[in-house]
Amino acid sequence: MKHYDTIIIGTGAAGLSAGVYAGRYAMKSLVIGKEFGGETAKAGKIENYPGFTEIDGYELMERMKSHAEAVGAEITDGEVKKITPDGKCFIVSAGDDEYHTHSVIVAIGSERRRLGLPNEKELTGKGVHYCVTCDGPIYSGKTIALVGGGDASAKGAALAAEYVDKIYLLVRGKQMRAEPINQEKLKKLSDKIEILYETEVKEIIPDEKGMFSHVVLNKEVDGSRELRVDGLFIEIGAQPNTSLTDPLGVETDGQGYIKTDNMMRTNVPGVFAAGDIANLFGHFKQDITSAAMGAVAATSAYDYYKENKEACSHER
Repeated sequence: MKHYDTIIIGTGAAGLSAGVYAGRYAMKSLVIGKEFGGETAKAGKIENYPGFTEIDGYELMERMKSHAEAVGAEITDGEVKKITPDGKCFIVSAGDDEYHTHSVIVAIGSERRRLGLPNEKELTGKGVHYCVTCDGPIYSGKTIALVGGGDASAKGAALAAEYVDKIYLLVRGKQMRAEPINQEKLKKLSDKIEILYETEVKEIIPDEKGMFSHVVLNKEVDGSRELRVDGLFIEIGAQPNTSLTDPLGVETDGQGYIKTDNMMRTNVPGVFAAGDIANLFGHFKQDITSAAMGAVAATSAYDYYKENKEACSHER
């Protein structure tokens, strides 16, 4: 069984950043990811990552991967099925392979809730988006539709109003579920934000070039069920994936995110969390915060290794 000083699960910004720092600490590290780049790789244009005025999300992840590999991290595709405690160390099972490690950094993020409609996945990053903070500025001076009735959508609409000319906020229910303070913000922006209650997207239509064209709604708006907008934002929350850490007894908060201290340590010694699966920065989930958490998690994993490097029997 191959041994590593740390195994990092996830190849998004948090996991690859952890790989960079683990490599710089001269740790023997393995980064395993089921879907390279996570949500960022599918985000399209990124305009808020320091050092890049504009960069494609996939290219940003490729650069992080190259950096991690350059300092010694091994990176492989695969889906981790199980993490098993082994004294103060762990056995990580991925496919038919098993790896022995001093520590585990869980950086598998959270999955943006989707509408589950045809064309949605294909048009992601091509006019369909899940992060106003990331992609809202692209639509400066344009018209967008935003789906959702909770705090995420209310905050997203308020932020988008700083860039766009017009927002159709599509709310499935008869009223918003957002906190009163966030609903008040929307009222003050009524010149830009039109809230359409009991309104659902039934179809997402591409154009002849395979880019987003418009949506079809369950009811008419201005005489038509076809709503033509420049972009569609879906802000209906996210679901953290803690299926690997729940059996270990890793604690989560009231929203299902892994609880950590400010050094990304969980309540289970040797298990660290970074990126969108953790809630260190609350609802503010960005590539820059994920990368920062990955760096901190690797630092904590290094400290754990130094303190416990004789605790596991293994072959190097």
